[in-house]
Amino acid sequence: MKARTECNQPEATSNMPDSVRRSLLGAFGASLAGAGLGFPSVSRAQGAYPSKPIRMVIPWPPGQATDLVGRSLAVGLSRVLGQAIVADNKAGAGGMIGCDAAAKAKPDGYTILAASSGPLTVIPLVQTTPYDAQKDFTYIAMACITPYVLVTASDFPAKDAAALVALVKANPGKYNFGSSGTGATGHLMGEAFHAAAGLSVVHVPFKGTLPALTEVMAGRVAYCFETASVIMPFIRDGRLRGLGCTLLNGSAVTPGIPPLSTAANVPGFNLGGWIGLAAPAGLTAEVRERLAKATKEVLQSAETKELFEQIFIEVDFKQGAEFTEYLSKTSAVYAEVIRKNNIKLES
Repeated sequence: MKARTECNQPEATSNMPDSVRRSLLGAFGASLAGAGLGFPSVSRAQGAYPSKPIRMVIPWPPGQATDLVGRSLAVGLSRVLGQAIVADNKAGAGGMIGCDAAAKAKPDGYTILAASSGPLTVIPLVQTTPYDAQKDFTYIAMACITPYVLVTASDFPAKDAAALVALVKANPGKYNFGSSGTGATGHLMGEAFHAAAGLSVVHVPFKGTLPALTEVMAGRVAYCFETASVIMPFIRDGRLRGLGCTLLNGSAVTPGIPPLSTAANVPGFNLGGWIGLAAPAGLTAEVRERLAKATKEVLQSAETKELFEQIFIEVDFKQGAEFTEYLSKTSAVYAEVIRKNNIKLES
């Protein structure tokens, strides 16, 4: 079975100003030079971790959401830890190539992974992966979450989420919804929403995010669920209408868009795409805690918060048991959706 990269982690920055990308990449380069040459390093002086540069495997191409978040964390971590964090983009197979490389690295803290929900939560549920997402990684910390938004064409007859639910419920099987592909995160979120709201809708998979959005804007597909990073520019220019956010209490990066939990009367509905840090299984508790503490410090900086706002991603720090519980619950929700809908990827 083949993973479709664009189906599991869409290009979240296709509408982001080039200045943001250039600023981040420039800052990343400067931080590497500074971490290696100019920053005093208490860790090195004491002989403690880290005593040499750290490789961050990023299983996506440059400019993609996980890449930008990973590079942002690398900039901050290099300053906090006093060591260079070297980005190593290993893209391909929906993120599986990079994740597999990280899983097989030595668990000494000098290889970390810019981890995300696509290859570690979603893909393992719909196809065989070369790694075991539960056993082959140490999950260090969740850094942020990207909300998804239910969107329709600007002239769709339902003007809010409650009206959409009423319309679709009154016409079972008549309406369709699109996604970037079978088994994509947006597909699973849509099916989870339909189950919670008691809707019967036809799924139309596309080969990528933009084809799906094009059909929604043209009115040939009723609606879809996609990341705020992709959707918000289209909502702002009026080509799409945002009816609801998938996070329980809404999100600061989707202003004016209510949470589906209340807007569509689906209490407890709470799903998003997470991004964080992981390492090979076997990482010591001491190093894991050191990295998690440093990540928390980075996320509290104004620079990091500003960047995340620009790419419509919300800071959401979790570590330890809280992070593990979140991953377990999210996986269970998607697994049930997949089981009930008999979702399988084409071989």
